Amino acid sequence: MLSALMYVLVPMPCLFFGGGSTQFLTSRDVGGWMDAAKFLTGASAVGSFAIPIILRHAHMISTGAMFIEFTSFIIFVCTVLCFHRASLEDDW
Repeated sequence: MLSALMYVLVPMPCLFFGGGSTQFLTSRDVGGWMDAAKFLTGASAVGSFAIPIILRHAHMISTGAMFIEFTSFIIFVCTVLCFHRASLEDDW
C-alpha cells in the first residue's frame, strides 16, 4: 500500500510546480519552485525504489514481492519516459 501511495506522489511535483509538463526536469532553468519540484520528484522516485528494499530487509515481504515491486516501478518509469517523449513532439 505504501508503494502504491508513492506512485501517486511521484508525479505530483511535476503537476504542481512544473505546470503539468515534464520539460522542466531536463531544463537548466534556476528557480525556487523548479528546484523544489526536481528535488521532490527525485526523492519520491528514490523512495519508491527503496521502500521494497527496506521492507525485504525487515522480513516484512518476500523476495518475490520485492521483485514484483521493482517490475511495477520499471513499468511506471517506462510510462513516464513515453509520456515525456510524446510531450516533446509537436505532432501529438
